[in-house]
Amino acid sequence: MKHNFRRSLFLLLAATLGLAQKTVPSPVGPKAATADSAGRLAFVATSSVPSAKSLALGIKSVTAGTRLFASGAKPFGDDLQGVLTQMNQTAEGFTSAQGDFEYKIYQKVVDDLLVQKGHIYFHRTKKGVDAALRFTSPDDKQVVFKNGRLRWYEPKINQITEPDVSKNRASVESFLSLGFGAPGDDLLKDYDVTMEGWENIDGVKTAKLGLVAKNEKLRNTYNKIVLWIDPVRDVMLQQQFFEAAGNYRLTRYTNLKINGNLPRDAFDLKTGSNPKTVHPM
Repeated sequence: MKHNFRRSLFLLLAATLGLAQKTVPSPVGPKAATADSAGRLAFVATSSVPSAKSLALGIKSVTAGTRLFASGAKPFGDDLQGVLTQMNQTAEGFTSAQGDFEYKIYQKVVDDLLVQKGHIYFHRTKKGVDAALRFTSPDDKQVVFKNGRLRWYEPKINQITEPDVSKNRASVESFLSLGFGAPGDDLLKDYDVTMEGWENIDGVKTAKLGLVAKNEKLRNTYNKIVLWIDPVRDVMLQQQFFEAAGNYRLTRYTNLKINGNLPRDAFDLKTGSNPKTVHPM
């Protein structure tokens, strides 16, 4: 089944930003659901070093599996509140991440599984969030969100697509940073969150969180979202988006680094000569 990258990415953003939702025509009939090849920008860390601000707040150190707190602090619990509190603390020292991803899109009606691979980059500052996806398989594509500007490039047609998200920058950044370096309490602002237990992902104990979006448009697109969070590092190792029709999107992250030096061109859109630029409404 041929995948429409531009259309599906725009649908995802439209649902996130509360714009009018549309459907993508399917060769097997109207019941076939849409698929978003942009997926979610998600970045998982392998280590974390607390910032000076974190130290000032009382965090003595952060390691892959242990936290030491100022005298009198209580350890985090294994319930939802404990997970969110631990994420709140770790978020103070989170600045950047990079790694690889494998993104699977399953369409139940046609029993079709599309697998995409690539690299991810993420940078968080007081001014906002920059993020980039570079698809390497099966096709080369780039998606960049930098300084509040969203663009994606398709080498096959030498075209840049740039929708206007200036009026919804905060919503876009919130969605992009979902589960990656964001405070745990931020999840509660946009989602109803439940604790579904603990699972081992690549040797790491993760909290499995079930999310239902409070935004009706996003909820109509994805009736449930599941995040496998490593609260010690405030990153997710896996995420899954479910649709009512039985379709899903599953992303796994590997070879990941946190708070390291990112490539200088991580958030540059690399294009061919004289690319065409379009601005979808």
